[in-house]
Amino acid sequence: MTYDYLHGSIGAERQLWTDLNAWMHMQALQWEPAGRELLAELGEGTGLRVADMGCGPLGWLRLLSQWVGPTGEVVGTEVAEAVAEQARLTVRSEGLGNVSIVLDDVLDSALPDRSFDLVHARFMLAAVGQPEVQLATYRRLLKPGGWLVLEEPDNASLRFNPGAPANERLADLAAAFFHGLGRDFDAGRQVRSLLQACGEVTALRARVLVLPPRHVYRAIILVGASAIRDSLATRVGAEEVDRLLALAEAELNDPELWCTSFMLIQGCARPG
Repeated sequence: MTYDYLHGSIGAERQLWTDLNAWMHMQALQWEPAGRELLAELGEGTGLRVADMGCGPLGWLRLLSQWVGPTGEVVGTEVAEAVAEQARLTVRSEGLGNVSIVLDDVLDSALPDRSFDLVHARFMLAAVGQPEVQLATYRRLLKPGGWLVLEEPDNASLRFNPGAPANERLADLAAAFFHGLGRDFDAGRQVRSLLQACGEVTALRARVLVLPPRHVYRAIILVGASAIRDSLATRVGAEEVDRLLALAEAELNDPELWCTSFMLIQGCARPG
């Protein structure tokens, strides 16, 4: 499914906004079609051993499980036990018998060298930073001739129609905050050059979602800003942040407000 609507109350929708694990699961659903298409381009995956780095509660776990089949193996990694347990719940609830979840830090990975035929990482460069360290980890984990797949955002296409000034202001504040931490939520613009440094780039594509009125994924800025509310308050004051958050929620409740998502930049390379 590409779109995930909540046909219940505003209260139910707001609960999803504040449950980050549920939000990450829903977000993964939005981009599953793009991931499925890319895997189809790569060809046959039956029997391969693959990794989903920083998989979150869903990530590519289901897609990769289907791609490698019952004779293959999928390893999902998470640095936080709370998120890893949510991924294990997904594995159990969907009967993904060829998937295991391990605790691992991409910046100091304990996974063995040359152990995977494909390594996938989505939004890891944007959220974690240190791209050189991450790329070194991914290359180390790949078998010779394996695939490295990166998916990262480019916010150039994230637009509300009609405008949503409070959401847009929060987006600017959040971007400045994360930039100060060395995070880049336009990391999609680096995907090609980073992959070129690893090997031959075999795929490069961009996907944008049209999010109709009442689509819950329109709340991506509100969710992100709410998660760092206290940090934003140190910059512009608690009263101003809370005012913007309330206005942003009111904007999202407009039954006519629709938007286009950020661009998902997908790239694939085969390091030598």
